Order: sequence, then C-alpha cells, then structure tokens
Amino acid sequence: MTTFPLAKAKTLPFWQRPTTLLFLMAAAMPIAFATWSALLNNFVIEVAGFDGSDIGWLHTVREIPGFFAIGVIALIMVMHEQVLGLVALLLLGVATALTAQFPSLGGILTITMLSSIGFHYFETVNHSLQLQWLDKLRAPQMLGWLLAAGSGATLVAYVLIVLTWQAFDLNYNTVYMVSGGVTACAAIWCLLAYPRFEAPNPQIKKMVLRRRYWLYYALQFMAGARRQIFVVFAGFMMVEKFGFAVHEVTALFLINLVANMVAAPLMGRAVFRFGERNALVFEYVGLALVFLAYGGIYMFGWGMVLAATLYVVDHILFSLALALKTYFQKIADPGDIAPTAAVAFTINHIAAVFLPALLGYAWLVSPAAVFGMAACMAAVSCLLALMIPRHPEPGYETILARAAPAPAE
Repeated sequence: MTTFPLAKAKTLPFWQRPTTLLFLMAAAMPIAFATWSALLNNFVIEVAGFDGSDIGWLHTVREIPGFFAIGVIALIMVMHEQVLGLVALLLLGVATALTAQFPSLGGILTITMLSSIGFHYFETVNHSLQLQWLDKLRAPQMLGWLLAAGSGATLVAYVLIVLTWQAFDLNYNTVYMVSGGVTACAAIWCLLAYPRFEAPNPQIKKMVLRRRYWLYYALQFMAGARRQIFVVFAGFMMVEKFGFAVHEVTALFLINLVANMVAAPLMGRAVFRFGERNALVFEYVGLALVFLAYGGIYMFGWGMVLAATLYVVDHILFSLALALKTYFQKIADPGDIAPTAAVAFTINHIAAVFLPALLGYAWLVSPAAVFGMAACMAAVSCLLALMIPRHPEPGYETILARAAPAPAE
C-alpha cells in the first residue's frame, strides 16, 4: 500500500479518492452489522432461549470493546490509521460470518466480543478519518450522504432477507456467512486497491483530554447511555411482546432504512442551516417524547403499529447525531481528532458496559420504567445541548466561554 498526500488526492481516478473510500467503508460495515442486528433477537430467543437478563448481558459484553476504544491510540503508533480501520472491518466481517456456529450463551458472548472489537475499532477510526478528510463547510452534508450510503447498503441486505428467508427456507448460518463474507471481501479490496492517504495535520499519538472539550465529552456520555436502551430493548420488545418473526423484524428495519435514506441527507442540510445546537435540541426533545411513548405501550397497552412507528421515528432522530461530530470538528485542534475520537468512543461506552446488564434485570420487573429512564437521559442531553454556541470555534466551545484563542494545554 503506497502513501499518498491528501492534498493531491484530486489527481487520482474518482474511484480511488478518499471520499470514495469513505463511501465504500460506510456501505461495507452495515452489511455485516445490520444483518447481525436484524437476526439477533430471533436467533438468541429461538436458538439459545434468551430472556431479558441474557440479552442485557450480551449487549454489555458487546460494548466492552467500545469502552476500550482508547486502545486505538496505542495501535496507531505502530499501524497507519486507515489500515487499522480496514483490518477492524475485516475482523467484523469474519466474526459475523461465524456467529451461528456457536449457538449457546457462552459461544454467542465470545463471538459477539470478537465482532464487537472489529465494529468499535472500525467506527472509532472511521469517525476520525471522516473529520480529517472532509472539509468543514461540506462536512454536515457529506456526513448525511455517508449515512444515506450506509442505509442504502443495509436496505439491500434487508430486502434480500425479507424476500429469501421464507421463500428459500434460509437458516441463520447461511445468512450470517454471506453477509459477513461480503463485508470481509470489501475490507480486503479496500486494503489492496487504495493508497494510504496522509492528512496534512499529523495526529497526536497519545491520549488527549482537554478541559475545553468537556461539553463534547458530556454529550458523548449521555448519548451512549441513552442509545443503549434503544439498541438493547426496542428491538427485543418487538419480538418478546408482539411476537415478530425474522422476516417481520427485517421488514420493519427495511421501512426504517428507507426513511433514513431520505432523511439523512436532509438532516445534514438542516445541521448546516440551523446549527449544531438547534439540531441536537430538536433530536433530544423528540427522543424524550418517543421514549415516553414506548413506556406507554406497556402502561396503557398501546398496539404494535404505534410501536413500529416509534421505532422508525427514533432512528430518524438519531441521524441528527451527526451534529455532534461537526460540533467537535469546529472546536478541535486538527491534530486532536484521532486521539479524541478514541477517547470520546470510550466515554460514549462507559455506561454501555454496565447499563444493559443492570437494566436487563429492571426489564424483568418493569419495561416501562426502563424507557422512562431513557426519556430522562434525553432531557439531560437537551439541557447540555443548550450550552453549545450558535457558531462554535476553538476558544468558544460553550456559551460559558468567551470567543478567544484556545488556551494551550
């Protein structure tokens, strides 16, 4: 793999440019991860007999590598950041392909840990490369299009599952093998076909914790805690409470993806037009209302159609989280992006390590209370988002700071 300066990337053929690589990576990752997620709840309930506590433990194990995403800083000392991201993508693909080979609690937890290492290290590096390679003015819109590309790849995977699961009497092993294999092959192609792109600002290869990034850290922590409740329990609810089959869960995901493909670029434009603060406040208010409605499903016996609608609305609102990326891009020193991406991923997963297992036990007592906690977390996130300036920049990271050159640390 040859090294190529990012500034000269426009001289390369279009298919070999950094932006094209970002789109390929954005499309390759969800093929494995989204397929794993779509089949997961049915797989663990039907094959391994999971209950709410077991699924909580599975997601706790899945999030441990996210908590240790700070290890990326050590790895980029000996490995190029782009290469690390693609190797992690390869690990995700291979582990996903082998998922159904271990149909027991211990086996599922082990293979989940391996796939999670690939997923979280890829996501950490991918987040860093996006902010390094994309121009600040174009970043919100490009991030929206990258989200849409990932949604498009997931859409193809979901359509294939819906059309073929019953028609060809597929099993979990076949689907996991194919989806994981496609992602692994894409990672190998990207390793072989693209040069190593060198950004103009060398990244600091040590842990970076800066006081002036405190609001970004706080928002990341709350995002990780809140999202865990949705990821772990919203899909589980559809199977446990309403008895969704594999093709029905995937059909719901399919509707969700179509909505996101349309919404994600629009969300990117909205962030560009209205600013990060307004976008995040809108997201968090909306999520608080959605989580309260989830609780109402259990408290008042609301039906399946409302639950499915809330699931789609939930995902559309989550796409506004790209505003958190662009907020950091605006306030960060260019050399801080890679190490801070790793630190932020770790902060994002602090609650994720213990929350799923803890709330798994709470779920057995009161699912409505679990969603009520998520609504409270969204409200706290909203209060934090109100502290983002309309035009954040170094030295003016929060409304409590004055617009001035960032202090040296």
